[in-house]
Amino acid sequence: MLERTLNLGILAHVDAGKTTLTERLLYAAGVIDEIGRVDDGTTQTDTLPLEQRRGITIKSAVVSFAIDDVRVNLIDTPGHPDFIAEVERVLSVLDGAVLVISAVEGVQSQTPLLMRALQRLGVPTLLFVNKLDRVGADADRVREEISARLTPAIVPVDDRAKLAEVLAERDDSLLAAYVEGDGLPYRRLREELAAQTGRALVHPVFVGSAKTGEGVDDLMAGIAELLPASAGDAEGSGSGSVFKIERGPAGEKIAYVRMFSGTVHARERLNDEKVTAISVFDAGDVEQRSSVSAGEIAKLWGLGSIQIGDRIGEAPPPRREFAPPTLESVVVPTDPDDATRLRVALGQLAEQDPLIEVRQDDERHEMSVSLYGEVQKEVIQATLAEDYGIDVEFHETKPIYIERLRRVGEAIEILNTETNPYRATIGLRVEPAREGSGVEFLLEVDHRRVPLYAFKKLDSFGSAMEEYVSEQLQEGLYGWRVPDCVVTMTDSNYSSPDGPQSTRGPLSTPADFRKLTPIVVMQALESAGTVVCEPTARVGLEVPTHAVGAVIPALARLGATFETPAPNGERSTINAVLPATRADELHRELPALTGGEGVLDSSLAGYQPVSGEPPTRRRTRPNPLNLGEYVARVERRLGP
Repeated sequence: MLERTLNLGILAHVDAGKTTLTERLLYAAGVIDEIGRVDDGTTQTDTLPLEQRRGITIKSAVVSFAIDDVRVNLIDTPGHPDFIAEVERVLSVLDGAVLVISAVEGVQSQTPLLMRALQRLGVPTLLFVNKLDRVGADADRVREEISARLTPAIVPVDDRAKLAEVLAERDDSLLAAYVEGDGLPYRRLREELAAQTGRALVHPVFVGSAKTGEGVDDLMAGIAELLPASAGDAEGSGSGSVFKIERGPAGEKIAYVRMFSGTVHARERLNDEKVTAISVFDAGDVEQRSSVSAGEIAKLWGLGSIQIGDRIGEAPPPRREFAPPTLESVVVPTDPDDATRLRVALGQLAEQDPLIEVRQDDERHEMSVSLYGEVQKEVIQATLAEDYGIDVEFHETKPIYIERLRRVGEAIEILNTETNPYRATIGLRVEPAREGSGVEFLLEVDHRRVPLYAFKKLDSFGSAMEEYVSEQLQEGLYGWRVPDCVVTMTDSNYSSPDGPQSTRGPLSTPADFRKLTPIVVMQALESAGTVVCEPTARVGLEVPTHAVGAVIPALARLGATFETPAPNGERSTINAVLPATRADELHRELPALTGGEGVLDSSLAGYQPVSGEPPTRRRTRPNPLNLGEYVARVERRLGP
């Protein structure tokens, strides 16, 4: 009888062996009779033809198996950095995770990013040092790397003395017994290990080989014993989160939902739509059910307007853990008659991956998509051809810049004045915010100056204004997104037939506030000033020591700042930061510089101001900086 449910994520840098580990776990649990191979395209989770051809995970996949009395919903996630958005969506629905690290390559560029995200979210995490069967494997070296680069709070589960020492550092009663030498029974150590692992204070380290099965039984026992199964009241109020969207054979939308509490039944209405069918993962299969309850993951049909990140009930909103895409490319159909079909197809791909932002330029009849890298672009191109029958070409991939505020700026447009074409008063203040903090909107206006007859509640007015402001911040002074700022609404007023002389006139409508907001936002940005910033990449190079003399000048030529090379016998490591666009050049040049023996890992390092003339981005919205053109285009586009 299965009594607990554990929603488990398997995460890793690409090629560390997590999909092979998934196969081994399913085999050990008796779900499959034969272990599939990534290269052969026979695994349970990499089922897309593209995944099978490329030998990489592109989409997260769910499969279920049992360990003793625990039902494990295992979510296999992509390891390639181009598909990090898939990982981000999974993090918010996990009870625990296994982070896989190669015993040969050790901690790679993606590994610290994943570990930091798990730590920020407090996800209990086990570490599995894989590929112990490979030539060059060194578990002791990798454990040292983990301690130095990921976290010192690791516990080798086969070292009782180290186990007691690490646990005692985080528990006063255990520390006292340890110092006094009273002896610590192994049962107590295991109980404390489970407690501290469950609170994400320590991270047990297992070693083995997913390919041969070595160490996998110990890992499975650790999963059942040390990771906390989900808690939730099936009778409580409904609470859940949508972390994946896919399309069925007939084009129907299917939502993957993790339930935190309560129960959702078939035929029940969610957000004014009816759930028409429910499937729950069980024993390596998916079976149709009449309901899904707390702790379970299910596929729901019938919710045509639902999107990734949508919540059921009071579930907490997902947090942004990784950087957004830094590249974009114009995509055009080979056959111009496919333009409408392409727009629909890209819209469906964007609903499955919201970070594939699709920008429509109606004047030039062009569409562009945001990207993490060239592999993702190739996957999108192949998906459009194979799933939608649309052949496309991509123009040159370019960086996505951002704009940051230079200082505080303010602006106000008062109704019934010559410069204001709309029946509303809006005052806004914009202030720079910490990098990565996003846009914060604050409402500091007198409620008596808000048209509550139109917006019903002050909160509704605030939500609408926040939406209008956020939409305009997608295109700043130079056409780039303004991602990190605090926007405060400092003034508001509306028109009415029987109001004071200064506000008298026809009743204001929500459309007046919607149309006026972009004008005031851009005026506030002009007051503050913005600087255009380019994305930068942090690269780790491992090259033959004899090639360092050729690599260093190349890094300097590409505008990189780098640390002193760290030699280790015949190989040397170089860490550098350079503009993201130049990282691609470095990747192309590396084989010639190193005789084909160089290895490069890269990740987003942040943004830095561009030198020289700021690059601009063609706008897809009417430009509020040109008031006459803006009003004419808005009235055509939005109407009265």
